[in-house]
Amino acid sequence: MKRPIVWVLLTLVALSGWCSIPPQEKGGQLDHASLQTIRIYAYRDWQSTGILVHEDDVLDIQAEGTWLYTPGEYNGPEGHRRYSAPSFYPLPSVPGGALIGRIGEEGQPRYVGKDTRWQAEHDGLLYLRIDDDILSDNEGAVTVKVEVGSAQAGQEPARSPGED
Repeated sequence: MKRPIVWVLLTLVALSGWCSIPPQEKGGQLDHASLQTIRIYAYRDWQSTGILVHEDDVLDIQAEGTWLYTPGEYNGPEGHRRYSAPSFYPLPSVPGGALIGRIGEEGQPRYVGKDTRWQAEHDGLLYLRIDDDILSDNEGAVTVKVEVGSAQAGQEPARSPGED
């Protein structure tokens, strides 16, 4: 009789521990209503935010912090003030070391920087990373806040530097 009670109690303890783990650490997708601050690391490739966006959703993304992109020089999510990304980077012609993003595994990369508004062209998970070709010599991270809303009449998505 005592063994079933012990198993029930152990199951409840294990279940309560699982429920206290944030959704992004469980590998699930975040609901729009429960968005949290996300860290994007300079030494990692494309990193899923766990945020599923839908076509025509408007993303408001704000980032802060610093990461090492060029030896001895830290810069923020806006990228290096002197060095443009060369043609072999994931997103050329924007500041090197900038925060960039894409929607879906095969989405087109675009400049995010420190603050951007972006209207989703299709459904998919939001991925972010530093614009660099060799990630192993980078360090640091930026903190990113993402808000997802519906498109409103007259609202234009943010443009990457150099877009007309």
